[in-house]
Amino acid sequence: MKRFYLIRLDDACPTMDVVKWDKIEKMLDKYHIKPMVGIVPANNDYALKIDKYDDNFWEKVKSWEDKNWTIALHGFDHSYISKDGGINPLWERSEFAGVSIEKQKDKIKKGIRILTDKNIVPKYFFAPSHTFDLNTLEALESESMIRIISDTIAFKPYSKYGFIFIPQQFGSLRDVKLGGYWTYCLHPNTMFENEFLQLEHFLSKNYASFISFEEVPIDGLKDRDLFEKMLNYIYFFLRKIRK
Repeated sequence: MKRFYLIRLDDACPTMDVVKWDKIEKMLDKYHIKPMVGIVPANNDYALKIDKYDDNFWEKVKSWEDKNWTIALHGFDHSYISKDGGINPLWERSEFAGVSIEKQKDKIKKGIRILTDKNIVPKYFFAPSHTFDLNTLEALESESMIRIISDTIAFKPYSKYGFIFIPQQFGSLRDVKLGGYWTYCLHPNTMFENEFLQLEHFLSKNYASFISFEEVPIDGLKDRDLFEKMLNYIYFFLRKIRK
């Protein structure tokens, strides 16, 4: 299996750090890399209230879409109301995992409505802090057309619960020698200058290995094989011990 890299940018909202987002956009354009951007439709997380409200935010999102960047629904308000890690327990906090199905449906419905009112129809979803549960999938199936999730641990995309999962493995840049589909999750709002320099260096060396999410093959997928399931179990077991 060949090696492919993808970039996911988290926490885009009208009060994001405009300077940092502009900086990363110019860098990705320079190397012709098309990331996924997670949009928080109705942010209520104080940590994401960095700049004043940008009246041009939704025009910016449309410009990303026009450049064939992938737009994803990134929760609803980015508020953590549960300590449940769900089926991808990277953290013990969640906007979705452990929350009633009725409330999750309401969040998805409202988030989709905000985006569609701006003529943005997302095909992808990922939850704040990566945490979601089966009720989240039921809510997505009921209240949206989204059937692709950017998250979980695996080497390659797979299908389960009636959804396609494109794995997301890394929160920092690293050169992976193994074949597979490797997603780097970046948070432009909190990146420091040295991280931008590291990103520039990494892209200059590896830009040819990057693809867009639209280029990921998703037809005829099956569930993770036994080896990947074992690695997933070991990963979360070791993470729990370290905590």
